[in-house]
Amino acid sequence: MGFRIWSVWDPSQLEADFAPRIESCSQELLLTDFTDEAGLREVIVSTVERAGIDVVMHCGYGSSVRPVVEEAWRLGRSPNPPEVYERLAARSGTVRVPPEAPRVSVQAVTVNGTHHVVGMTAHRTTGPPHFRLTGYLQPAPLTDHEQKTIGEVVADELMTSGYRSGPSVTEVVLLPEGPQIVSVRPHLGVDRIPLLIEGSCGFDLEEAVFSGLQGGHPLVPDASRYAELGFFLLPEGLLETYTGMEDIAVTPWVRGVRFPYQVGDRIAPADDVRARRAYVAVVGDTPEITQERIARARQDLVAGIRPV
Repeated sequence: MGFRIWSVWDPSQLEADFAPRIESCSQELLLTDFTDEAGLREVIVSTVERAGIDVVMHCGYGSSVRPVVEEAWRLGRSPNPPEVYERLAARSGTVRVPPEAPRVSVQAVTVNGTHHVVGMTAHRTTGPPHFRLTGYLQPAPLTDHEQKTIGEVVADELMTSGYRSGPSVTEVVLLPEGPQIVSVRPHLGVDRIPLLIEGSCGFDLEEAVFSGLQGGHPLVPDASRYAELGFFLLPEGLLETYTGMEDIAVTPWVRGVRFPYQVGDRIAPADDVRARRAYVAVVGDTPEITQERIARARQDLVAGIRPV
């Protein structure tokens, strides 16, 4: 598409199996401590000036957002003023919801202030009593009325915030009185949700983000099948042995799989977000089929883990 990319990462957040992929698609991979605010600002400014950067995008979340978006706005390299990110952050976590209420992640792409909903993804959970997140289903099994109402709520929130350009993911909880927003984050959906959108309808969300920078508005095909992602749900401990990944990877309906562990690595507890790094993504004609295929992949992975 004619873009060249300079990537800035905190080395403590860049996992070993991702680093070569980031380097391969970047003109440069710049490593800096995100907790050093002054140093991070300097990297952004010097890279923009040295490389002639046209657009600066923060693709994650956390304390590094503010210094990056402030410098990007000051340099004229972002269409979104810093206060937009403050409004979105303030909106997050203000709604108390029952754990059993269904949740949907709504992915949108904003182009010149126009907000396009491109995917609604249901959360899979363990069910009662803890309702721990175990994966995602795309598209979410919603009625036309539910889709319309959720889309309007999300678009209104983005419009109110003043968000002008870029991707966003809004977590929505479905309550008897209607959908309520739990959080809004100005980046692509986490846990490979873009992969599920592409698997269900062939829409490349990452390409749409870059197209949006050129003024292109996304056109999303109707979903032709379901795509589901499931975490491997490993117990906490030290990994001693594992088998099955090669067979899972070549299964015809598998669209993505990741197991970022080596023997001797520590496996995070199931309620830790780091446990979501190990997953499998599949496609199928119904949610029941994709759910069964996720279960089969989990059975095919045999891991010996020693409690610690």
